[in-house]
Amino acid sequence: MSRVYRALMIVLAFEMGALLLYLPWSIYWEQNFFLNHSPLLRSILLHPSFRGMVSGIGLLDILLAIGWIGSRQGPDHAPPQ
Repeated sequence: MSRVYRALMIVLAFEMGALLLYLPWSIYWEQNFFLNHSPLLRSILLHPSFRGMVSGIGLLDILLAIGWIGSRQGPDHAPPQ
């Protein structure tokens, strides 16, 4: 993976994780166009367990980005034969 591509992937994963971690607990989550038109969807998406799952996925994205920062790809980390 090239350095630029890798840096973009790290930034993207971190930003998506931060968004998924914050968004379910913000006012924007409750003022959604789709929630106003579907009562069943509203009851599912506004449930605290569902919000927690979305936030958990965001936390995993952030941890993935941190893991990508610490790891290196290349011939130095080739498995021994």
